[in-house]
Amino acid sequence: MSTFYVTCAIPYVNAPPHVGHALEFVQGDVVARYHALLGKDTMLLSGGDENALKNVQAANKAGIPVKQFVDTNTEKFLELTKALGCRFDVWQKGSDEKHNFVAAQKLWELCKKDIFKKSYEGLYCVGCEQYYTKEELDENGQCLEHPGKKLDVVKEENYFFRLSKYQDQLVQLITNDTIKIIPDFRKNEMLSFLKQPLQDISISRSNERAKNWGVPVPGDPSQRIYVWFDALNIYQSGVGFGWDEKMYDKWWPADVHVIGKGITRFHAIYWPAFLLCAGLKLPKSIFVHGYFTVNGAKMSKTVGNVIDPFTLIEKYGSDPLRYYFLREIPSTADGDFSESRFKEVYNADLANGIGNLTARIAKLCELNAVHIKNTLPAFSANSHVDQYEFSLALEELWKDIKKLDVQINTDKPWETKDATQIKKYITQLIHIAVALQPFLPDTARKILDQFKGPAIQSAVPLFPRLI
Repeated sequence: MSTFYVTCAIPYVNAPPHVGHALEFVQGDVVARYHALLGKDTMLLSGGDENALKNVQAANKAGIPVKQFVDTNTEKFLELTKALGCRFDVWQKGSDEKHNFVAAQKLWELCKKDIFKKSYEGLYCVGCEQYYTKEELDENGQCLEHPGKKLDVVKEENYFFRLSKYQDQLVQLITNDTIKIIPDFRKNEMLSFLKQPLQDISISRSNERAKNWGVPVPGDPSQRIYVWFDALNIYQSGVGFGWDEKMYDKWWPADVHVIGKGITRFHAIYWPAFLLCAGLKLPKSIFVHGYFTVNGAKMSKTVGNVIDPFTLIEKYGSDPLRYYFLREIPSTADGDFSESRFKEVYNADLANGIGNLTARIAKLCELNAVHIKNTLPAFSANSHVDQYEFSLALEELWKDIKKLDVQINTDKPWETKDATQIKKYITQLIHIAVALQPFLPDTARKILDQFKGPAIQSAVPLFPRLI
């Protein structure tokens, strides 16, 4: 059996998850479910980026020991994946001993030939866990990802990685799609960035600044491994790197990293360079999604418009939220979330669409005592999902739903009582439900269970209308 390994970004756990995290988890889950339904042995991984400086600062502000703080928040992220109906096979914590004291240190040792120590002074964004040059900041000297937050001026002795050594190789790998970056405009952004000379990057921080939290640098207990050198390696440590070579050989390299646009550089440039240096295989592709806005504004704790996904799931259920993410939010661009628009989409596409169609056909079966012997069709490949075009894939499915609804109106089976015709509706609905499985797994399961035969009865509406 062929394998397919999907990763979602390893979220910082300096705060509980917000609705933007839910978007990425759902996208990763769709990709993994899709390939599993095609008969592949799949692996879906994420976890907790626990060794970041921002976690230490957040824990100190909350007056909670760092370990307790990150454990609590990491568990909330895992709970969210379950509430969304996502099936993560591995949830790898950054503080796990297999990661910290085996995998992270092994990667460091493999890269040792391109690691050196020097004193450095620069502008540091704690939000990004990244040094920036003045040229990389906006006109106000602020980070593009975290406007309004003052950068720290940091001067200390760190270990650096010779990133500049890999510039030409990276240009070639990205240009020829050895590492395929999706969509193309993100690929072009990385190639544009690579037109400037690459700067060697800091890959450690002092114990003093790290508050003795994180992975110790091998052979130098005064330093901790920098978050990106550490956290990106979770993609490997979670599948056995350094501790289970048989497992690692089965799953690595990743078929796709699912990430947000703000961390493209780390995944498309830094991460491949580390792997090239270590003599390890490179990820095959990187799928980059956009961000959420909320009612047209960027989601921000300062503004107070951060949406708690648990509240939405409790109120509306997981599949309606999954549908909105996948149908309404462009998979490779920014998209807006508003509860009023959510309700419109819910009523139009779910309550009046697939929900109403399922209820109509079930009622026809019940009234006409239609019995069937249900055989599930094979799940088929979908070019839109292959290209991570989730919205277009659902658009095609909803065309089939509307077409079947129109067909029923034309045939008027409540007058003809034609059992053969009604059975054809069932067959078409089952095909829709099978195709729906990666996107709305709970809904697909309910439909397939309801129509598995032999007798078919009406049931509770899949999606009661919202007022």
